Amino acid sequence: MKDKHTERWSTYEPFHIVLGDKKVCDIIITNHARTRWSDRVEQEKTGYSDIAEFMWQCLKDGRVVSYYRNEQDVYTIDDDLVFVAEFSVSETDTDLLGNPLHKMIVVTFLGRMSETMELRDLKTYYSWLRHSRRMTLIKNNRKRR
Repeated sequence: MKDKHTERWSTYEPFHIVLGDKKVCDIIITNHARTRWSDRVEQEKTGYSDIAEFMWQCLKDGRVVSYYRNEQDVYTIDDDLVFVAEFSVSETDTDLLGNPLHKMIVVTFLGRMSETMELRDLKTYYSWLRHSRRMTLIKNNRKRR
């Protein structure tokens, strides 16, 4: 999802938005992210272009912030919607100085913190999930013996 190209004296620079230390010029939505979007966020506008347009608008408005200061995988929109994103360097796009621009790959949407209280502390939530899965495997293993 890109905006219109800017033209200045026959120079071309793709439109990009700075997010942390990355310059995002394109947004890619994975199949998993699209299914999670329709399950956990919205049921009406579930197309790839709808989701990318929403994400692009949030980036432009400065509503996307990192969930943790040190980690750059998990982001929030309006301190409510939590999603996981990865970044890859765009092979075709650079800024006017030749610095690389990035593609933001939205991996999944975890949901809204206002609806799912566990998302308020992801580290505790993930450790609880690992523990509960491990305990289930241990119980199943005991049953088989």
